[in-house]
Amino acid sequence: MRQPESFFLSGKGATFMKIGFIGLGIMGKPMAKNLLKAGKSVVVFDVARAPVEEVVRAGAEAAVSPKDVAVGTDVIITMLPNSPHVRDVLCGTNGVLEGLSAGKIVVDMSSIAPIAAREMCALVREKGGEMLDAPVSGGQEKAEKGTLAIMVGGAESVYGKVREILDLLGKSTYVGESGAGQVTKLVNQTIVAVNIAAVAEGMAFAKKAGVDPERVFNAIRGGLAGSQCMEDKAPRMLEERYNPGFRITLHVKDLNNVLETSRNLHISMPLTSQVMEMMQNLMARGCEGMDHGALGKFYELLNDVSLKK
Repeated sequence: MRQPESFFLSGKGATFMKIGFIGLGIMGKPMAKNLLKAGKSVVVFDVARAPVEEVVRAGAEAAVSPKDVAVGTDVIITMLPNSPHVRDVLCGTNGVLEGLSAGKIVVDMSSIAPIAAREMCALVREKGGEMLDAPVSGGQEKAEKGTLAIMVGGAESVYGKVREILDLLGKSTYVGESGAGQVTKLVNQTIVAVNIAAVAEGMAFAKKAGVDPERVFNAIRGGLAGSQCMEDKAPRMLEERYNPGFRITLHVKDLNNVLETSRNLHISMPLTSQVMEMMQNLMARGCEGMDHGALGKFYELLNDVSLKK
């Protein structure tokens, strides 16, 4: 039986590395599985046992702690909910930093605040390691297909060493020094949020004005108003299909990071602030687990109209 590849780092780039993966949630689990499908040697950790057992059945090894992952691997990928979770996994008791040694690379693919990404990169470098922030866009479906958009910040030379790994998970793009990946992700989340709200507002306008929203969608999707957001979210709104690809609660977390960063930099973001209020309203109504396309529901409630075809 063919043995999975084990990696080591060379000055010329990624040759053979052993990969650690911490965080096997809705995104992390399919990402880890895609590495295994590509024949990579993967060591995994999560506080929940069920996803660990599932990925182990697919061929991974299980670690007992983040420290254990760091000791036994060359590249440590983290995919966690927010800044405090990443900080705890890296800096807490039995954390990654306790097992890190010179030459190892941490790739944080979580969506966190840029300032937190820069702080943790500095801590990793103090241990002799390197760190990239490499958040993703595309939701669960693209995580499963291995077609995520990956935005990478950190030293470009380090990106060159792990690009082969990242490209098994999607299309990676280097955007700048430490924190730049997280800034890019927040730009993405801002544009997506406002775009979804605009689609919902337009569909509600059409319905209230007495025109079939589905026909409107089909008429405008090929023009300048067309977008990937419209292609994905308009059908969901018209079918009231709000099972999550990306949960409202996670988008609220990202917009919190956007607005926190914008306040620190004195940037005015009125549209983002307004969409944040819409999502907070939906969360107050118990919709936090729905797909962010449920902004359509917000407009239904606001205008006493149903978008369902």
